[in-house]
Formats: sequence, structure tokens, C-alpha cells
Amino acid sequence: MNKTYFIFLLFFAASYSSPGTADPVNVYEDFARCFKNKTNISDKDLTDVVLSRTSVSFTPVLRAYIRNARFNTSSTPKPSVIVLPRVDSHVQAAVICTKALNLQLKIRSGGHDYDGLSYVSAVTFVVLDLSNFRNITVDMKNDGGSAWVQTGATLGELFYRIWEKSEVHAFPAGICPTVGVGGHVSGGGYGHLIRKFGLTIDYVVDATIVDVKGRVLDRKSMGEDLFWAIRGGGAGSFGVVLAFKVKLVEVPKTVTVFRIDKTTDQNALDMVHKWQFVAPRTDPGLFIRVLLASPTKNKTQTVNAKVRALYLGNASDLVSMMAKEFPELGLKIDDCKEMTWIQSLLWWMNYKDVEKVKPEVLLEREPDSAKFLKRKSDYVEKEITKPELNRLIQQLATLDRTGLVLNPYGGNLNATATNETAFPHRHKLYKIQHSSTWSDAGPEADRLYLGNLRTTYRIMTPFVSKNPRSSYLNYRDVDIGVNDHGVDSYRKGEIYGRKYFGENFDRLVRVKTAVDPENFFKNEQSIPTLPHKRR
Repeated sequence: MNKTYFIFLLFFAASYSSPGTADPVNVYEDFARCFKNKTNISDKDLTDVVLSRTSVSFTPVLRAYIRNARFNTSSTPKPSVIVLPRVDSHVQAAVICTKALNLQLKIRSGGHDYDGLSYVSAVTFVVLDLSNFRNITVDMKNDGGSAWVQTGATLGELFYRIWEKSEVHAFPAGICPTVGVGGHVSGGGYGHLIRKFGLTIDYVVDATIVDVKGRVLDRKSMGEDLFWAIRGGGAGSFGVVLAFKVKLVEVPKTVTVFRIDKTTDQNALDMVHKWQFVAPRTDPGLFIRVLLASPTKNKTQTVNAKVRALYLGNASDLVSMMAKEFPELGLKIDDCKEMTWIQSLLWWMNYKDVEKVKPEVLLEREPDSAKFLKRKSDYVEKEITKPELNRLIQQLATLDRTGLVLNPYGGNLNATATNETAFPHRHKLYKIQHSSTWSDAGPEADRLYLGNLRTTYRIMTPFVSKNPRSSYLNYRDVDIGVNDHGVDSYRKGEIYGRKYFGENFDRLVRVKTAVDPENFFKNEQSIPTLPHKRR
């Protein structure tokens, strides 16, 4: 576990009003009694829905959706209770009983939050695991296509269910199929359709949420302020979203993908420098991602620049466009592959022969599969000069297992106003994901790779957004600030809140104070309430 985060958790345990060392047996008994009273569930069903630490299902369920091995150790704090709801009333009871017992509620849909905030805490806590909330209903008869999606469903499951009904419809979400819908959508999720269609939240037209009083609300009954907040503000600060209704988008019958890899001695510098001018400004139907990685080649440190791209059109048009706009890329017709939309999703999953792969692989959840990792994020507002980029690449070459993922913005993303949803970063040039993934366990490896990533983050300081240095909510990063929700809750929340939400932070705080004034729905980076006025 991240040492800084663990120290914070210890502090959080000391300052939080709930007892940090409550006997988990007593907690479970009290919780189960309350839950049964609220739901009239049978004793047999109760053991499948409300899990104690002694349950044979407890550890497999907990581990199934831990996606970062740094938080899957014997010393990682464990919940006293895991709730696996089957119906809405189970979620309502979980909220009511957790609140009544003065416990902390951690809400988990897919478990991909990078710093484990949905399943780790140092105080006595309950994990509400929504992985069974995976129903998806696709309607192609009305409004050009829509779907009701429960928040425990995965993106892969959503893509597959859409494909079952139409091969030319999609939803503009991420490309990792095991990511949970709940956190991804509510945090302003994006994917390779971002420049053509924008973000997930731009297509959410309704939702159902359990609020702090245990009520199930839809868009009309929750009101437009709360509906605004859960589209980009991270729903876990406001309640438990049960499902989203989303509009679908139309995609061509044929799309084109390509891969190009270059090293520093194959004009990677020129290519990446020019990418900054082309990728955010080219045809909105073209998404070009660049990965800068630091492998060791023939015992000589170098950097690979890997280009991965999707074009909503045919290969010949794409090659002609790139010859005019981006000759440094050197794209040839042989580099391109034409395929269907659903096959392009498999291609992004690194399947080579997508014609031989069945789309059913999108349904695989891959439980209990995690590597050690850390992610951070940045936004670039002005192109980095070639000399600066050259120095950056030379420094990156010295940092093992450290990389940068460059994702272009522009296109139709900024057709939506920055305050129309809670996501504020629409007018940035491109986003950077700082990435480190490793397989060796232990504090030594953690120190090395976390240190390398933080070095990269420090090196990038002159080239990224300032005042605040913006971050992307769905790349959770406790390094930028954490909150113990004590007397300085607002001040501490503002530190990370401004980085994630910019000027939208103020409205999010007002909504939070109105719908959850006692701050029940909280985590180490949740939206705080307004500070209490002194009398």
C-alpha cells in the first residue's frame, strides 16, 4: 500500500467520529439485524446478501473487484461487512443501516478507482458491492436508441448488449471492458469517441439514485441540481446511483484502426511534437492516442512512442488526410485495418485477429486479477516545444516502468459548455495519464515505481495547467490531497476539489450541502459540505 496513503488512513481513523476498532462480529450482528428489519429478507437469503468476515464468500467477493494489487495485501484494512444487493430495497437498507450505526459506506461498482477508495478505509466500514446490479435494457425503437444500465454492469457488457440490437450503434465510453458503469459514467468517463461525441455524461438523460434518507429518486424527483452533480462530479458524494439511462450514438458500418511504433532514433520526437498540433484539431472522427514508454532496449535506455488510433471512416480517406496533415506519422495503407465497430473494441483489447474473436469476450469480468499500479493525471493547454519535449523524453528514458499516455481533446468535446455538466476540462488541448504498472510485490518495488512516477509528475510541472494544476477525477490520485472530514473538511476538500472540478467545485459543494448536509456519503476525496458558520 502507498505509505503516504496508509499514514493518512491512520490519521483518518483517529479523527473520524465512527470507532476505528469496533469488533467486526458485533458490527455484523447489528448491521444484519437492522438490514433484516428493513427488508424482511429470509435468513437464507441474508447470508448471501450481507457477508460477515467469517463467511466463505467474504474474501472472494472482496478480492474479485480489487483492481490494484497494492490494496490487496494482508495489511490492507478490510470491511466489517460486505453487502451484495440484489434489489433496490437492499441498497436502501444498506444506506439506512450504515448511517444508523454510524459506519462509513464504501460504494463499489467495478473497483477500477486507482487508489482503492471504493473498498479501503481505516475506520469501521461497509462495502456496498454493486456487481450484481448488472441489468441492461436496450431500446432501439425510441429516440434513436437508448439503454437503461445498472451501475454494476461493466462497459464490456454494455457494448455487447448494444451490439446484440444494432451493429451501427455505440455508447461513447472507455475501452477497458471490465470497468464498472457507475464510477466511470458519474466521473465523466471518456473513450476513443470523445472527439466525435464527447463524454459519457453528455448522453445521460435520466438516473435513479438512493439518497441519504434511503429514498429512490429519478431525475424528476431528485431535481436538476443533483442530476447535474452526478454527471461528472462523482456520484458517491451524493448517494448510490442504481442505474443510468443513456442515449446511444450512430457509428459507421466500417471503421479504421492503426498502430505505429517509433523509437527516438526513428523520428519519434518529430512525430510526437507534431501530434500536439494535429490530434486535437483534426477531423473529430479521428482519435489518435500516443503512449510514451520507457523500456530498455539492448541495454540502452530509450523511449518508445506508440500510436494507437481509431477513425470513423475508411482507410483510404484516413491515409490521404494524414499525408496532408501529419506526414511525420508516415501512415501507409498497409498500416490500417478496416473492421466493424464491435471488432474495433476487440482490437483495442489487443486481439490481433479480431475476425476470429467472438464479441462474447466483452462479457468476461476477469475477477481477482490485479497488478500493482499507480496513476496520475495532467492537462496540457499549450504545445510543448520540441527542445522541451526532447529533454522530457531523455528524462523519461531513465525511469523504469514509467509512461505517459497522451489523449487528445478538441473536436466536438468542447461543443458542450464547461458548466453544463460537472466536468470542467473540455477546452484543454490534451490529457496526460502518468502510468506505472509492475508485477513484483513488496515495499521496495512500491518505493521504486511510485518514486519514478512522482518524478515524472514533477518533471511535467512547467508544461501543464496551473492555478490549479488540473486532474481527472476518474484517475483518482490521493497525492493531490485527502480529507479526514474534520473541522477543516471544506478547506481540505477544496485542495483536490479545485483540481478535479475547477469552478464547478462551488456548485458541487452547494448541491452536496443541500442533499447530504451531515456528510454521510464521503470518502477521502469526496465533495465536502459548506463550512458551518460560527455563532
